[in-house]
Parts: sequence; structure tokens; C-alpha cells
Amino acid sequence: MSAKRHKPKLGIQGPVVAWQDPWAGPASDRIMRTGTGSVCPSQDPMPDVSGFLAMLRELEADFYVHHVIPGAEGRTEQVAADAAAAGFDICLGNEYGNINGPWVPGTNRYDVPDETIRKAAGGRCIGLLYDEPEHLQINAGQYRKDGWYPHWGGTDGLSLEQARRKVEQEVRSRVRHVSSVLGSAGTESASALPAMPLIAEHVFPTMFHTFARAGMDLCPKIMKESFQSLQLATALGAAKQYGRGLWICADLWGPDTGPWFTRFPGFPGHSPQEFESALRMGYLMGPTHLFAENIDVLMKHESSGFVKTEFGEVWTEFARSFVPAHPLAWSYRDAEADIAVIHSDDGNYGQNERLYGNREPAGGDRSDSVFHMWHLLSRGAIPDHGSCMHIPGYDFPRHRLKRNVPLERFPLESGAPDGVTRGAHPLFYPVRNVLVFDEQADVSQLGRPKLILVGGSLLSARTLAAVARLAEEGAVVVIAEWLLPADGPAKLKRSGSLGSGRWLVTGHMLEERVREAVNPFLGDERCWSQRFGNTEVRMYPKDEDGFTLDFEIVTG
Repeated sequence: MSAKRHKPKLGIQGPVVAWQDPWAGPASDRIMRTGTGSVCPSQDPMPDVSGFLAMLRELEADFYVHHVIPGAEGRTEQVAADAAAAGFDICLGNEYGNINGPWVPGTNRYDVPDETIRKAAGGRCIGLLYDEPEHLQINAGQYRKDGWYPHWGGTDGLSLEQARRKVEQEVRSRVRHVSSVLGSAGTESASALPAMPLIAEHVFPTMFHTFARAGMDLCPKIMKESFQSLQLATALGAAKQYGRGLWICADLWGPDTGPWFTRFPGFPGHSPQEFESALRMGYLMGPTHLFAENIDVLMKHESSGFVKTEFGEVWTEFARSFVPAHPLAWSYRDAEADIAVIHSDDGNYGQNERLYGNREPAGGDRSDSVFHMWHLLSRGAIPDHGSCMHIPGYDFPRHRLKRNVPLERFPLESGAPDGVTRGAHPLFYPVRNVLVFDEQADVSQLGRPKLILVGGSLLSARTLAAVARLAEEGAVVVIAEWLLPADGPAKLKRSGSLGSGRWLVTGHMLEERVREAVNPFLGDERCWSQRFGNTEVRMYPKDEDGFTLDFEIVTG
């Protein structure tokens, strides 16, 4: 357990539809600043730089997330200098370039130019944020329409393992390039995180381990369309296994509508009450950084100055009251698994195609086993055919708002005019102290889990030996039969006792004997817990459907 108090740094991401960027002015409205497929004119008058920075100070921000505007990169040095002079760190994002270009040849990826990185490094720049790089590797046509150009390069014609390795190599190359631009040797040491890391911000719980292995820090989005416990357990496990930093983005874009201030269909797609619970949930995971996407929802800018929305009031209460009243004696580095999920990082969130951007092979039973494990561990709350809500079976209320209300009528002061639709996105999905590791994990990384589920498409000999050893020492291990090598030990090919533990070989993670073996480890069906050393963060549904949470901290 960490000996010192840990305080995550709090940040705010810049505007996308509310007002023009104070440094870029009209250039803001000449590009697409959202992933909606259209240029959205700013809704509020533009503030001046000093007023904008004063507002960030009012919100108790430690850092500002600024997306570099393609064609206006030269202004970034001034942004960084002004933020530093005002006492803020700054993180530079690549989202606008991903949407508009220019793209790295053969990809749909925008890299912040080297000269911009060099200049920003002198102005308290703490990271380079890569917006949804897993999404843009899998769904390469999201923004760029002139061909199929995945984020880290094409993978057509490769096997799943070859595609994964290629993506890893390309990411590693970029990490090393940025290190060389900064004049540093770069590091992959858990004890010496780089001063300006590349940060992978994920909407889907895929490729966390691949990017971490290649040298990126991790940033899971919470809220959005995620299953929260799955998203966070996967990111926590990857950060622990590979010694990476962990950021968390509380993303206000989402599926729902309601009687709250609304800038755009799905923005915000979560209630103020859900936002409050999500901020507390993210903070209690002990990340290095926690930020809100975007400022548009927290504030309005009027002729008289900035005015907080109900979401701004939630953020202020969180930053000024909740955080000081709940100092952390742990961080994400202290995460421990009572239940370990081990699976290869297949790049499949339920779409069962375009794995790692490869349009040829499709997902199958082996890849689907990941979803089956989560369905089992969540007592059925998480579906058995995907790991986020972008799968069959979900209807987002924001789609109706988009159909029924023309964009020129936004923002909506009181939200959806056609009443409140039952929401699609709760926060609560019950699992008990789960961390996710990939097929390269060893005993030292896994810790001492009591239950281990092993699925996915691939398993290394090292990890197989590790889980066998843990079974011999008392763990219950459930392992997919296709992961066992034909020439492996006979004792691992059959179910039964193994040392002082149990070894269960299965052809399907949802068969009845697996359910019976796993059930004693699942815990309270109305509790989601995450353990950090000897401290357990317990989360309970505060309302009937789990859109809001109650929290309990148990030590000992």
C-alpha cells in the first residue's frame, strides 16, 4: 500500500460547441471539433484568454486538456505559455487532427508536430493525448472517407497475432520518436514514467494491454457507453501489468436524454446525478489524473461572463468538497485481484469483425469467450455478446432527440422537449475485485487471486505455467480447452484437483459446471468492489437501476 497520501490531478477539456477557442478564435468554427460528422458553429460568444483561465481556476482545475487545431499549431506555444503563467499544466490532444487531417500517410491518425511538442515541453506540458486510438484502429472509416486507413496502419491479410504485433510495433515506434524529440532516452520502467507520456484514451475496453506494452499510459473513458466495472478492471489490470500511468476521463457525451442543460444530442448524455457518482467513482480508483470532457456542459458564457450549469455545480462540489474530505491512502498502483481474468487482447468489443483493423478474419467463439466471462462474473448484468453498448440490443435515446430537434435550436436550457426517456446507461455492474491481464502475464503480476478465468484466442507458455502454479497453491482456475497445447502436460488437459487448488477445463465459459465453480467467488449481487491493497472500494446502486452510486471504503 502506498505510504503517502495520493491526490489525483483534476483537469478540464476545452470546448467543442460552446464557444470558440480563446486562442484560435474563428479558426475554431472552420473545422469539425466533434465526431458528429458536421461543423458545429459555436453557441456562445468567445471569452478572452484571461477570463477563460480565471474560469478554470474557479473550477479548481490543475490542468487543461487542449486539442491542437490543425493549421494553427503555431498558437499552441502561446496556449502552453499562458496556461503555465496561470499555474496550470497542459495536455495536448490530437482529436481535431484525427477528424479533419492532416493524417500520417497510410493512417487516419494526426500526430502533433515535432516542433509543437518541443515548444510545449517548456510550458508545463504533461502529456500527448491520443483520442480513441483503439476505436480508430478498428473502425478506420469513422472520419477519413477516402480509403481504409487504420490508426496505426493497415493489417489486412495478417493473422490476429500478426496484426496485434504490428500495432504494438507502430505504437512503440511513435513512443520512441516522441522521446527522441524531447531529447530523452525514453523508458519503459514502472518507476520512471516519462514526463510527457503518450496517453491512449479509450472508449472501448480493447487494446489497453497492447498500448501499455508498447509504452503508452492509459486513459479509460467512464460514463460514455461503457460497462464501468469492465472498463476500469481492464485498464487497471493493464496499467498494473505493464507499469503505466493511469488517467481517467469522465466523458459527458453519451446515450441518454433528460431534463438537463443540453448542448447537442447526447451531450451531455448523462444526468447531473450520474456525473456526480462517476466523478467519485473515478477518483476512488486512484488515477494520476482525472478530467471532464468537455467544459461546454459545465459552463455557459454570456455577455456578463461565465455561468455554471447544474453540471458545473456538480464539478465544483466534487473538487472543493468531496476530494478534500476523502484523501486517498492508495493509488491505482495498489490494485489487487481476488478474481483475475486473463485473455489475449483481441480487439473485439462485440463487433466480431475488423479485429485490429483487419477486414478479413472475423471474431469467433474464442474471442467471444471474453464476453462470456464477464457475463458470468457480473451475474448476467453485462451481456454475453459484447463489452460495451455499441452492440445489438441497445437503443440510445439521443437518437430520437437528434431526429426531432433541429441543431439550430440548441442549446436546450431544460433538455429534451419530449419528456424523459428511460435511460440506457447505468453505472452499476456488479463484479468483485476483478483485474484483467493479457496472455503474457506472469506470477508476480497476477498476485494471489482466488479465482482465475482464462479465455481469448491465445495464451503464452509463461502464463499457462503461472496459472497452473497458482492452482497448485490453492486457486480455482477455469481455462478454455483450446488454449491448452497438444503436447502439454496431461494433468492440464483434464479437470480435477491440481495441488491444493482446482483446475477446470471447459469448451464454453457459460456451461453449468463453470457457473457452479465460479458462484462462491462472486460476492453480493448488489455490490461492485475494487481492492487496493488492504482497502476495498465498495459501490452500491443508489437508485433502482444503478444510474447513481453509494460508496463504502473498507480497510483491513
